[in-house]
Amino acid sequence: MKKVSWGILSTAKIGVEKVIPAMQKGKYSEIRAIASRRLDKAQEAAKELGIPKAYGSYEELLKDEEIEAVYNPLPNHMHVDWSIKTIRAGKHVLCEKPVGVNVAETEELLKVAEEHPDLKVMEAFMYRHHPQWQKAKQLVREGEIGELRTIQSFFSFFNTDPENIRNKPEFGGGGMLDIGCYCISLSRFVFEAEPQRVFGIVEYDPKLKIDRLASGILDFSKGTATFTCSMQLSACQRASIFGTQGQIEIEIPFVPPSDRPCRLWLTKGYDAKEIVLDTCDQYMIQGDLFSEAILNKTDVPTPLKDAVNNMKVIEAIIESSKKQMWHEL
Repeated sequence: MKKVSWGILSTAKIGVEKVIPAMQKGKYSEIRAIASRRLDKAQEAAKELGIPKAYGSYEELLKDEEIEAVYNPLPNHMHVDWSIKTIRAGKHVLCEKPVGVNVAETEELLKVAEEHPDLKVMEAFMYRHHPQWQKAKQLVREGEIGELRTIQSFFSFFNTDPENIRNKPEFGGGGMLDIGCYCISLSRFVFEAEPQRVFGIVEYDPKLKIDRLASGILDFSKGTATFTCSMQLSACQRASIFGTQGQIEIEIPFVPPSDRPCRLWLTKGYDAKEIVLDTCDQYMIQGDLFSEAILNKTDVPTPLKDAVNNMKVIEAIIESSKKQMWHEL
């Protein structure tokens, strides 16, 4: 069976602990190399994960002719730069979300990607590929909850460590880019539309200078989506989808366990039906879907333009909070 040869840029925690082990279980993905700015770190990760090659610089990995695709889990502010370098090295790229820290640089990546139509480029919003979200979207499309009217989502955890990269504004830190992006993405994903206007309230940590609590309203004209995200609240994640005749609630919407089945509930009136999804790993599914697109020369599941549109909403929420008024898109 043909597999895509992958290289990994950096020994980032999400890659080493989540994405790489999952992709190694996939049908179409083979991890062949990993790079770090320190060779010893790359070698340590390679040994631990059974990866054949280790490089002491990202440039070396991009020169490796065996590598067909690159997974980029670098810090947010480095996503666009190294994704562009990857494309120009002639390799496909799966970049962690958010692909950029603002609309301008995200559009720059899109422009470069469009200049290389033979290469696949996608933002790694892994949750979209999980069967629970595919099922939820199917239920909405089939009218199981009547007319879709509103979506509510919540995503939070507590982290005030000043050394954590999520708390460094110069590295693209803050709650909106780290977890608020999920709430916005899922709303657009389920509505299958872009909001016409948004309203946001964003609170900043006086010492860390990152957004620590944000709430937003997205107006899709035919319905609304509301969300709250925070990096300084007790850990929680929720997503509820409401229609004129029913509702859907997803138990663990963003980082579901990969070692047990996941559940969602379809409620109509007082009748709640539990739907149990097979045990799976959304990172493995994401890797295989991207690899299949390369092997079959087909479109990736989520076009890069979606990443640009998501960033436009993020920026609009922040701008709305500054001006304390609705922001048109």
